Amino acid sequence: MSLNPSHCFGGIFQVGSDRAGLPGEKNFLLLAISEPDPEGNIEFLPIVSGDKELPGEAIPLSDKDLEGPPIFPDAAIRLDTRRSFPQSKIGNKVSHLAPAFAESVLRALTLREARRFYRYSHLPKLAEPFVPGRSRIPYASRVYDEKEIATLVDSSLDFWLTAGRYAEEFEARFAQYLGVKHCLLTNSGSSANLLAFMALTSRALGDRRVKRGDEVITVAAGFPTTVAPIIQYGAIPVFLDITLPTYNMDCDLLEAALSPKTKAVMVAHTLGNPFDLDRVLSFCRKHDLWLIEDCCDALGTTYQSELRGLRSEVRLAGSFGHLSTFSFYPPHHITMGEGGAVCTGDPELKRLVESFRDWGRDCHCPPGKDNTCGKRFSQQLGELPFGYDHKYVYSHFGYNLKVTDMQAAIGCAQLDKLPRFVDARRRNWRLLREGLDDLSGRFILPEATLKSDPSWFGFLLTVREDTGISRDRMVAHLESAGIQTRMLFAGNLMRHPCFDEMRKDAQGYLAVSRDSGPSTSTALPFTDQVMKNSFWIGVYPGMRDEMIDRVIQVIKAFDSGLARPSTIQES
Repeated sequence: MSLNPSHCFGGIFQVGSDRAGLPGEKNFLLLAISEPDPEGNIEFLPIVSGDKELPGEAIPLSDKDLEGPPIFPDAAIRLDTRRSFPQSKIGNKVSHLAPAFAESVLRALTLREARRFYRYSHLPKLAEPFVPGRSRIPYASRVYDEKEIATLVDSSLDFWLTAGRYAEEFEARFAQYLGVKHCLLTNSGSSANLLAFMALTSRALGDRRVKRGDEVITVAAGFPTTVAPIIQYGAIPVFLDITLPTYNMDCDLLEAALSPKTKAVMVAHTLGNPFDLDRVLSFCRKHDLWLIEDCCDALGTTYQSELRGLRSEVRLAGSFGHLSTFSFYPPHHITMGEGGAVCTGDPELKRLVESFRDWGRDCHCPPGKDNTCGKRFSQQLGELPFGYDHKYVYSHFGYNLKVTDMQAAIGCAQLDKLPRFVDARRRNWRLLREGLDDLSGRFILPEATLKSDPSWFGFLLTVREDTGISRDRMVAHLESAGIQTRMLFAGNLMRHPCFDEMRKDAQGYLAVSRDSGPSTSTALPFTDQVMKNSFWIGVYPGMRDEMIDRVIQVIKAFDSGLARPSTIQES
């Protein structure tokens, strides 16, 4: 074969050492990875013998990967050695890569450069030393490496902009990790909560469906999107007070909250600390109620359940409820940037969540697929003409809350790190708990729920009454020292502006505390205590020991009255 300058890419050419200026072998085989530039130079990768261990990165090359005569056996393409030669030094073309294999080589080169970009641009910033008094300590941050960059770029090369192969991979792996049958990706944890709740409103559930005016038990001390779907739909949230130091729903109030209108319990595990799952599950089973576990802050948390009889069983939070939800926003246990998931072991609930997520359609074909049911044009549905295209039949008033494959690609890389992330969160929380233990007279320190091993999202502190310490001054002190803080989300959601109209009309919600039965009061004593006196600091996997030591030091300096102004400014 002679050299054809217009079709160089993918061609395998022979070059002599005397022409290439290369020592060693008499002749070399080179793979062209570019067309000639204006000066006639072409980029090549060397093809070498793969019968022994190769230095650097290499891709095996066999006869089936070629469109042309075979070359020597046990060949491999070196990715880490690019060379550029003028056409005058290149000999005959001896073979050519098959198109699909040529694409895979180009993809491998692209991903290699993406990893190189990470090492050049991202890694130095991530590896900057921590300087007490100058470096900020965030409450959370992305933890990633070159694998996330490479998988993101790999997905973008497909240019499949909706859910695709990476979404399928993530859903399968995540369901397997959690120990449930189904995982459905969505565009955020808030959307996951919306979809989980709306699935329970479907007519397909008959008498068990949640209707407008029905009641759903929840808490006010949490993130608002656990509650928002209940109110937006027209159901009535029944807010239970919480208990300290677990900061979860007071299960002693469950029976008092029950009414003939109660249909479900929808509540979050607080900062990774699970609520008493056995008690809540027993309550739901006794009264035939749905349970939605909001696990957006609790991925990796385990709980030892006693409900299966003689043998206790350790399971992951999110595998107990009829439905569970997760968030993959950057501060969370793993991230996709934006993203979330709904999980369930019930195939009917899976189909309902899928319908509400995908415009409310009756069809369940994946994006880009048609007629997987085999009845696309042969059904009578609603009052439509017989055989109306099933892809455009709608069984619910739904949404479009799907994830993109590029988000899912990042998630797949993050899943590989999840066990390490969970271990790091537990360790960091434990170091803070041990380091601050002697301040238990000043602060209510957090404790794990019995029979649980939380995958902590943060370290929660509540200033004790009558200690002379102000939560707001404590927070200002930490922030001025460069230590980021957060409240326990809404504190008491009922006291926020979004409840102004509901409070004025004294309708649309109920509250239950140890001081009173269900009422339209907004007074939940322990919830209000958290709203006034609580804050939390981070335990994310990227925290280093010196950062944890600094947090402990700054908190103790405030308590001892030794606090000094900091020069750190808010960025």
